[in-house]
Amino acid sequence: MKRIWPYLVPGVLLTAIGLIWTLQGFGVLGGSVMSGSPLWATIGPIVLLVGLALIGVAIVIARRRRRAD
Repeated sequence: MKRIWPYLVPGVLLTAIGLIWTLQGFGVLGGSVMSGSPLWATIGPIVLLVGLALIGVAIVIARRRRRAD
């Protein structure tokens, strides 16, 4: 189980950050200088996808380990 933590924890954090940045970039979440900014509407989904990819890697590693046991 220890092998997935280096992928899972950053993946969850990047997914959350990417989602927040995306929502701010599109103006859904207000109250920030990032609100309504096309830059954050572009960066946010990229970070979100990287986070989801890391979570996917963690899932694949966990499944392979279960099959090996």
